[in-house]
Amino acid sequence: MNTTLPVEIVRMSILPFEMVNAHLIIGEAGCIVVDTGVPGSEHKIERVLAQRGLGLRDIKLIVVTHAHGDHAGSAARLRELSGAPVLAHRDDLDFYTRRRPMTFCPTGWFGRLFVKTPVPHKPYTAFEPDILMGGADTINLASFGVEGIVRHTAGHTPGSIAVELKSEDALVGDLIASGILLGGIAFKGRAKRPPFEDDPLTVARELERLVHAGAKRFYMGHGGPLEAAEVLRHAQFLSRRS
Repeated sequence: MNTTLPVEIVRMSILPFEMVNAHLIIGEAGCIVVDTGVPGSEHKIERVLAQRGLGLRDIKLIVVTHAHGDHAGSAARLRELSGAPVLAHRDDLDFYTRRRPMTFCPTGWFGRLFVKTPVPHKPYTAFEPDILMGGADTINLASFGVEGIVRHTAGHTPGSIAVELKSEDALVGDLIASGILLGGIAFKGRAKRPPFEDDPLTVARELERLVHAGAKRFYMGHGGPLEAAEVLRHAQFLSRRS
């Protein structure tokens, strides 16, 4: 008998056309925010919460999948407003604390152009995560009201992490993307590489592991969501070209 508690995953569009997404996981006993958008996104997150009868103080945990500014940009402010701890991985710690500038490895022509603009380099308020994962640590989310874990999924950045839920949903940050340029103007169901990616072979391995572990739906920072078959196709493409 399946005793998995129901969860609702709410995509919070930080920018139009799913160009930048954060996500809200609503369980029976808790509410988790996955990624926080660009600086100043806390007001959009608050509006989404209000639409579901929730407030900032209902947030039990803030998961930041990696240190790029469109994912970590509002983490410090959201923590201040909600009182919720921030969870992240130590391999991106120097970027979160601003001890080192973020590095970018473009995946194609769009990434090469994008990295020359001020947007990827826009600073955000530095912060030290309250829960700092290390190595291959996993964090059980049961104490935050949701059935699932957070696991290290390096490849996009050194400290990328993903949320794996018992509902067969995975929230993977920028391990994968879809749509034209950033997000979902068109071809939302077609997987692609994000503008930046440190290690495509590691990304492929992590995506394949997630599919084989039973993830059926993948939620991401740009575009999506995607079904497992399309994610696996993309992972195999990355493996062949690496």
